[in-house]
Amino acid sequence: MIHFDKVSKIYSGNVAALDDVTFSVAPGEFVSIVGHSGAGKSTVLKMLLVEEWPTSGSVFFESTDVHALHARDIPAYRRRIGVVFQDFRLLPHKTAYENIAFAMEVAGRDDAEISSDVPEVLRLVDLKDKMWNFPDELSGGERQRIAIARAIVNQPDVIVADEPTGNLDPKNTKEIIEILQRINELNTTVLLTTHNKGVIDSLGKRVLTMERGKIVRDDKKGRYVL
Repeated sequence: MIHFDKVSKIYSGNVAALDDVTFSVAPGEFVSIVGHSGAGKSTVLKMLLVEEWPTSGSVFFESTDVHALHARDIPAYRRRIGVVFQDFRLLPHKTAYENIAFAMEVAGRDDAEISSDVPEVLRLVDLKDKMWNFPDELSGGERQRIAIARAIVNQPDVIVADEPTGNLDPKNTKEIIEILQRINELNTTVLLTTHNKGVIDSLGKRVLTMERGKIVRDDKKGRYVL
């Protein structure tokens, strides 16, 4: 489904954010990307989302070179990928329901779909009872669950979770990872970046380890080894 083919990204000053990176992710896989700050994890995600362009090499989604897409086609492509951030990025003046509904509105979904699907994804993340709460009325873990619900409501092929537990305590971290596993079990591909060794070790899933822009390990049932 996803294939990076010898991708390098060189910034001004000859700084290599990515250095000849090659890997593939199969449909339905759960893959974690680990490494110290500056290792290249976020650049990999930005390449997939067409927020950065490679200096050399190609990124494919299915059979499409994503950096060859016409500008008008990029928004539709990005809607195939749901993104979850460390800092939630919820709209503060909208309720949980409205935050999720807004993502559906942007994707052109109609009112009937919104009224049907929003409660369903809130149920999936165990927050149907918080539907009308605003973000500042929710805990950090609850806000992240709303962010996950927003990311999955348009039924993307891939979920990208960029340090989704970085601001959470161990209990909420465990709950967020369990939700991502549940989503993966529904055959959605998951790409997770994390610094959390406990998360990686508990998953027992494939781990890509990055150092200085290179992939230095690719463990099929990996542990966090740095």
